[in-house]
Amino acid sequence: MEKKKNRSRKRDAILACLAGTKTHPSADWVYRQLKPDFPDLSLGTVYRNLSEFLESGQIISVGSVGGLERYDYDVSPHAHFICRKCHAVIDVREIPLPPLPELPGTLEACAVTFTGVCNFCQSASSDAQ
Repeated sequence: MEKKKNRSRKRDAILACLAGTKTHPSADWVYRQLKPDFPDLSLGTVYRNLSEFLESGQIISVGSVGGLERYDYDVSPHAHFICRKCHAVIDVREIPLPPLPELPGTLEACAVTFTGVCNFCQSASSDAQ
């Protein structure tokens, strides 16, 4: 029988922090947001809870961006655009998918990630010239 995780104020705050942002934060970002309200919060507690949220399907990992794993509270099907300059992770909706080939098993997940330079960085580069 699987052990049910107890709710705690810190655990709830970590999940609420993820739910309250579209920035696709790292564990360190979550830790810095919550530390003022939870002085005894450790980065290990944040990582442990993020791992449990991933395992339970409550959040997803966008992968490593700028050397840090980034997380997304939005588990609905969508793609991401990652800026190689500022490391912003931006949700991309309405991507038409081609028909899937016959797979040798049951599909559980698929991730689509685009990499490039975001509009903000492009305009900043052109303003500097």
